[in-house]
Amino acid sequence: MSPVFPMLTVLSMFYYMCLRRRARTATRGEMNSRRAIESNTRALPINVEIVQYAKEVLDFSSHYGSENSMSYTMWNLAGIPNVYPSSGDFTQTAVFRTYGTWWDRCPSARLPFKRTPPTFCSQDYVELAFEEPVYPTAVHILETYHPGAVVRILACSANPYSQNPPAEVRWEILWSEAPTKVNGPQARQFTPCIKQINFPTNLIRLEVNSSLLDYYTELDAVVLHGVKERPVLSLKTSMIDMNDIDEDEDEEKYGCGMDTLNKQFSIVTLREWPTNGYFDKLPYELIQLILSHLTVPDLCRLAQTCKLLYQHCCDPLQYIHLSLQPYWARINDTSLEYLQSRCTLIQWLNLSWTGNRGAISVSGFSRFLKVCGSELVRLELSCGHFLNETCLEVITEMCPNLQELNLSSCDKIPPQAFNHIAKVGSLKRLILYRTKVEQTALLSILNFCSELQHLSLGSCVMIEDYDLIASMMGAKCKKLRSLDLWRCKNITESGIAELASGCQLLEELDLGWCPTLQSSTGCFTNLARKLPNLQKLFLTANRSVCDTDIEELAANCTHLRQLDILGTRMVSPASLRKLLESCKDLSLLDVSFCSQIDNRVVLELNANFPNVFIKKSFTQ
Repeated sequence: MSPVFPMLTVLSMFYYMCLRRRARTATRGEMNSRRAIESNTRALPINVEIVQYAKEVLDFSSHYGSENSMSYTMWNLAGIPNVYPSSGDFTQTAVFRTYGTWWDRCPSARLPFKRTPPTFCSQDYVELAFEEPVYPTAVHILETYHPGAVVRILACSANPYSQNPPAEVRWEILWSEAPTKVNGPQARQFTPCIKQINFPTNLIRLEVNSSLLDYYTELDAVVLHGVKERPVLSLKTSMIDMNDIDEDEDEEKYGCGMDTLNKQFSIVTLREWPTNGYFDKLPYELIQLILSHLTVPDLCRLAQTCKLLYQHCCDPLQYIHLSLQPYWARINDTSLEYLQSRCTLIQWLNLSWTGNRGAISVSGFSRFLKVCGSELVRLELSCGHFLNETCLEVITEMCPNLQELNLSSCDKIPPQAFNHIAKVGSLKRLILYRTKVEQTALLSILNFCSELQHLSLGSCVMIEDYDLIASMMGAKCKKLRSLDLWRCKNITESGIAELASGCQLLEELDLGWCPTLQSSTGCFTNLARKLPNLQKLFLTANRSVCDTDIEELAANCTHLRQLDILGTRMVSPASLRKLLESCKDLSLLDVSFCSQIDNRVVLELNANFPNVFIKKSFTQ
């Protein structure tokens, strides 16, 4: 074939995309909604730019710090920088709970949901309020340690300080990008090229993905630049950014407007075609298999093509596992209503991050579960601030087969509401991180949910006596494999002894930042001797951990894969060598701020044990 023809094909495709872009731009009538018009497009100089730091942190999914302190918490993002331009590990910054892929390699790791769109990779988020609503012109993020986690920046149409909440809340993506590896942990000011939007905002959301990071990312401040009046752009455009065409298509496909998704759910009028093409000749099961690779919006679009595919796309077997978290900004009561008839067989449901600011009502959530809850086995509701006691009551009544329940960071649920969870005796996984669960309710849950294998109680500040809780676990939860007690404030050697004696199947135990545990009581030695199956042990910030504890781990916990002893002054290089020689599967060892383990020792250990990632944080 002549080489002319491929060239003509490429030119034809280019011409088609240019025409398509021009048509889309004309129908929208908003040249300033384009993100990547060439730099010769200029805003008319009618506005003075306003520069402001975040006034308040409104919401977030997780943080490294405690609920009763400012160290390493998201609240450090409010106000002017505390650390920047310095680099290093500082307590005055905002730090998320995880980094890398280490948490995905633990016994407590959960299976991912399929059909997650490739453009959605967010793991955590933080929402910031600013004083003045503006049309954003720039967003500066001051990253002071291991930068590169931010993958999306969004703006909201709702003013958090307005007395009159809007009828509709819109979220617009200002910038998004896949996770990228940043070389070096040094501080930087991250200023991505943001898209212009057609509404003023003083509510900015950062979404992060820390999977490529070597250590915890630390954020110091966020600066919002903007103007009070909507910018008017000149109409001169000399070049079309080809990347912008692809991004627009992604935005239309996965964007934040609720209308599009709800219209797709609700469309029932189908075109009349004489035949269904070759699809009529394919087995029903084969078509179902092909469709199982489509995302939810794609299923909704395909359902509009013909009656045969409509039937396939609405088949409840396509919705056995359903994650709506990637579309959190578009899901509301109407969305759930349209999905009801398709989700009668649903077993896994992810509504994490959805429903906030009135998008999902208690009645809407309850109606959905009453129709679709009977087969549910797994229910993810992380950061669902619409949840209240009625919702938990409906869950326990309508989901008799439930085995996994995630209420992480659902901090609006009242303490007494957690009593209802005790009715779900089949629970195997329960995540209550950053909730207000109180002691009486938790004791009831532990008493009746004896099948529990994975339990997260990190940062649960309402529990008064963790020793009593540990005693109940040891007596009732014999099948427990992973336990997160991150930042529990009052567990002692007594509770650890009860736990170690009763829960000998434990493979993962997080006792990070538990200040009341002292090595001199023998609690860590007892753990090592009673729990030989341990694969992950976090003793973060316990200054009393000593060589004896490390040697006991080396002798008894040979399956250990991850160990965090950040902050201890009592561990020597010799005991670490014994540990590394005995625990052949060890892959993560955090010795940050261990005063006897300097950089020279870390380099030597890295050379002798190259398969172990040894973490040593620093402060400039």
